[in-house]
Amino acid sequence: MRAVKIAGLLGVLASALAQGAFASEAQSAPAPSMDYSQMAQAMEMDDTQAVAMLWLDQLEWRRIAGQSAAVWQGEGWYGGDYNKLWARSESEAYARSTEDARVELFWDHVIARWWSADVGARQDLGVGPQRSWAAFGVRGLAPQGVNVEATVYGGEASRTAARLKLEYELLFTQRLILQSEAEMNLYGEADRARRIGAGLSDLELGLRLRYELDREWAPYAGLVWARHLGGTATLLRAAGGNPNELEFAIGLRVWL
Repeated sequence: MRAVKIAGLLGVLASALAQGAFASEAQSAPAPSMDYSQMAQAMEMDDTQAVAMLWLDQLEWRRIAGQSAAVWQGEGWYGGDYNKLWARSESEAYARSTEDARVELFWDHVIARWWSADVGARQDLGVGPQRSWAAFGVRGLAPQGVNVEATVYGGEASRTAARLKLEYELLFTQRLILQSEAEMNLYGEADRARRIGAGLSDLELGLRLRYELDREWAPYAGLVWARHLGGTATLLRAAGGNPNELEFAIGLRVWL
């Protein structure tokens, strides 16, 4: 009887050892080789795939110098993680005319973590003669979560210009967000036909409180302080304008 029990125990032990050896061989066996397309499909991730994005950061109505104005700022891009075709546009239009507008098109290339470089062109529209510029800049995320856009321009007749834009968002909740923004423009020489003076031309500060109905749609309201400086302020006064304005804005932020 004792011999039968010993034989049974030995059989169980042999079976366990055999299963362990099989599992060890299965674990040590090399994984089947996969090319990039197979791996991207298996993980549902593809860093090389080109995608598109379009959003209107500001699509708003403002009250400016006793007049109603439609203002927009929008951007869009198409490309992959490291190289994109990037476009941005902004405009300020009244009932009968477009006061100021510009369109820019860039090749955008990642140069560091959170930062990319832009090379492209800008076209000025609106009041006065149209101007064309070559554009070079950087964009990225600075410490404390500040979004930065810095661009320099070179135009016809040795014209030069620079633009700096800073943006920061404070989240009260996941849906209620306060967006603060500052933008300034500088010009190397005066352009009287477009009512622009040399040096620091204008400064704009804005606060907009938005509520995100979802990621794609967010109504907002805010205040914008616009200050024209130096020769630009002088030219604006001569044309009957006010170089220092506090404006109320209400609009919609759209992300497609």
